[in-house]
Amino acid sequence: MRSRPLVVDTLIAAALTAVALLLGPEAARQGQHPLDPVAYVLVLLTHLPLVFRVRAPVTVCLLVHGIWLVYITAGYWPVVCSFGPMLAVYTVASLRPARTSVPYAVLMGAVWVYAGAVDGTDSWPSVLGQAVVYPAVLWRFGVLAHRSADLARQLRREQAERARREVAEERSRIARELHDVVAHHMSVISVQTGLARFVFDTDRRTVRTALDTIDAVGKEALEELRRMLMVLRTTDDAALADPMPGLARLDDMADRIRSGGVPVTLTVEGTRRPLAPGVELCVYRVVQEALTNVLKHAPGARAEVLLRYEPHQVTVSVTDNGEGVIPDRVRTGGGHGLIGMRERAKLYGGQISTGPRDQGGYAVRLTLPTTARATVQGDDTAT
Repeated sequence: MRSRPLVVDTLIAAALTAVALLLGPEAARQGQHPLDPVAYVLVLLTHLPLVFRVRAPVTVCLLVHGIWLVYITAGYWPVVCSFGPMLAVYTVASLRPARTSVPYAVLMGAVWVYAGAVDGTDSWPSVLGQAVVYPAVLWRFGVLAHRSADLARQLRREQAERARREVAEERSRIARELHDVVAHHMSVISVQTGLARFVFDTDRRTVRTALDTIDAVGKEALEELRRMLMVLRTTDDAALADPMPGLARLDDMADRIRSGGVPVTLTVEGTRRPLAPGVELCVYRVVQEALTNVLKHAPGARAEVLLRYEPHQVTVSVTDNGEGVIPDRVRTGGGHGLIGMRERAKLYGGQISTGPRDQGGYAVRLTLPTTARATVQGDDTAT
């Protein structure tokens, strides 16, 4: 239970004190000793400590019961001062474990029996029943409040932990996106820079073409990074209006790879249809990573990209003929690129296979379902 502001507890104590004072004149009509100034002072002293009941529940409960005992021993009607001890018992039960609060409920029942003995009552069954029922009910309500507070704290902890996990997952997704964007574009720029340096003094036309490619690729890389930063900075629709790369941009990607010296053939089979943005982004990034690997690790190889639209899924494969391949350990190592491919495929319920081909070269094959569920996941991830 969260500590209430002091002003709230002050108002509660004042309200109970007012009720007790208004009930004071009723003592004479009940055949009890009328309340005198000393009795009213004891009434005030019994209820005023309730202002600090949340800050020091056990101390306040003991103090209130002690003053109540003095009031009862003086022969005054015990009911007038009973509200303070009742609230004190409830407070201890709501803020402290059961093993701590039970003795204070028993204390209240014992004081109630003592009041019956001092009053010389003839209705012991009624006194004993009240001495058991009142403390038990107050204790039970306090325990329920304590459990509710514990559940609320646990829920807040779980929500905080879930938020931390979501932040970690989002950071991982952003890291994959940054890897894909930077690795692909920087690989193309690196190859074009090397080409321009090699023919700088002999083939100015090739140099100019390489520089144009570097300029275009650099601008595209900056555009994708800008888009990602906009998504991070705001959730407004305006920031998301510029869509993430999709299948419509595979031709542009193939042109960039060709300009880097790797002949690429792009083939599309089946009827083109719109897919969830997240699914298209997944396919685009996997093709991008696979072609970047060809560019970096298989200079001189030819690459083929086959995109096939099927009734309930989309399949894409990227293969190369392995000319000029460097040792397989580089291609099949535990780099972030291959890990990112597998994570993307798993996220959308798809399957991916990567590895050397029997006839030489390397192959990457991705299959993604295009069901309604996959579409929903894709939309969520894309945003």
